[in-house]
Amino acid sequence: MNWTNISIKVNREDCETASAIANMVVPYGIYVEDYSDLETAAWEIAHIDLIDEELLKKDRDSVIIHIYISCEDNAEESFAYLNERLIAAGIKAEVTSVGVDDADWSENWKKYFKAFAVGEHLAVCPSWEEYDNREERVVLKIDPGAAFGTGSHATTSMCLSLLDKYINGSESVLDIGCGSGILAIASVLLGAESAVGVDIDAQSVKVSKENADINGIADKTEFICGDLTDKVNGKFDVVCANIVADIIIKLTPDVAAYMKNDALFMCSGIIDLRADEVRKALLDNGFFIVEEVVKDNWHAFAVRKVK
Repeated sequence: MNWTNISIKVNREDCETASAIANMVVPYGIYVEDYSDLETAAWEIAHIDLIDEELLKKDRDSVIIHIYISCEDNAEESFAYLNERLIAAGIKAEVTSVGVDDADWSENWKKYFKAFAVGEHLAVCPSWEEYDNREERVVLKIDPGAAFGTGSHATTSMCLSLLDKYINGSESVLDIGCGSGILAIASVLLGAESAVGVDIDAQSVKVSKENADINGIADKTEFICGDLTDKVNGKFDVVCANIVADIIIKLTPDVAAYMKNDALFMCSGIIDLRADEVRKALLDNGFFIVEEVVKDNWHAFAVRKVK
């Protein structure tokens, strides 16, 4: 089996948060290079004082987090996801990979990204393929480029399923951390009147606009480059946030300001180890849980504000 090694170099003080983000990509663990306490660790582990000179020259102020992605698990999407979420968390990082050639990025997407059905009504299909629509589903065409969001990741597919279930028609939708724009676009295709997507990454905003155009709904969508809700105005019937647990917890005290009466807040990107924290934050901030979905060790919540 072929593997891609993605390396994330961050300042040592950001290691815990960056590691949590990295753990969202793979269920089988990460490897962290940390030489900050080399001498003590060498003695405790191997009971030796003599350490290779090359090791002693290692950077003590930063750590390198390694994750390994199999060829079947779409390393390119993981690479884009990591870049986007680290930026959203305010972490300065150098993200590199071995086995992924940037010049062949689009070809790698085409190799691993295939059409699939989600929920009762929706299908997601690469823009370069035709979908055999025997079930007469709503077909969302997408070319994710270097932005996160083909819909194949559990966090995104759960959000798509929730949108498929709860969009009834004529809603206004806000997608915080829109990535490729897939959730905003899906909501409009499923019947929402309009959707606004916001992302801190300008490339994601560009890709989202292109995908809206591919699906013929550019007139019903707006994509903004901004940090969470800092450039968002108005109130919405549905608010989505497929981000990370820490950011969702940060959002919960303020997100109701962007929600109409009886609006639905859908949040995902929550690894099972953090689900209790997010659940508590939602309840503490006056929400009640309408539905909780679990897939591949990930959790998604659909909640409303207590009246």
